[in-house]
Amino acid sequence: MNGEAILRVTEALRDRLKEALTASGVPGTVFVGPLNDPDAGNAALILFLYRVVPNAALRNTEHRVPSPLPPPPVQVFRSSLPLDLYFLVTVGTKSGDSEETLLQALGFAMQLLQGEPDLFGPAVDQETVHVTLEPLTTDEVSRIWALFPTASYRTSVAYLATPVWIDPLVPESLAARVVQDQLLAAPKVTEVVS
Repeated sequence: MNGEAILRVTEALRDRLKEALTASGVPGTVFVGPLNDPDAGNAALILFLYRVVPNAALRNTEHRVPSPLPPPPVQVFRSSLPLDLYFLVTVGTKSGDSEETLLQALGFAMQLLQGEPDLFGPAVDQETVHVTLEPLTTDEVSRIWALFPTASYRTSVAYLATPVWIDPLVPESLAARVVQDQLLAAPKVTEVVS
């Protein structure tokens, strides 16, 4: 992916949460942004990206991507940046709805993400990003909610989306293809000493 990778994964995850809202029958939207944003007021679910870190296991790995046009069949990026994105999914503060209705929406969202944990296809540039539930300790949840001192705590779960690749603008240039396999040998010349 390119420099839009974080945005594209966030939008794909938002769309997956919208599917869950439709399946649950809970009306409303999915807001992307901070929990205390005034525009989040009518959202049934809030998606907040709270942490972006390099993926330690893939950091020195080349990123191989199918080429849109052959040849070569694969593009190789040796200096790509693999990332882990941490999201908080929170029930909204939709006026007129009790928290029970919003908890139902959260349950459907969790069910959908557990059953279909991969984001793939054109939305994420034909890559696969795996989304898993990320357990948070009470201290971690408290630190995240401390970012929003004016917001009342609401039920939240965290998800990890990985790997999210940010590739260089240009792939590595590959050596020319071998078009002819030929070994040339000359007869051995022995030196005569007189």
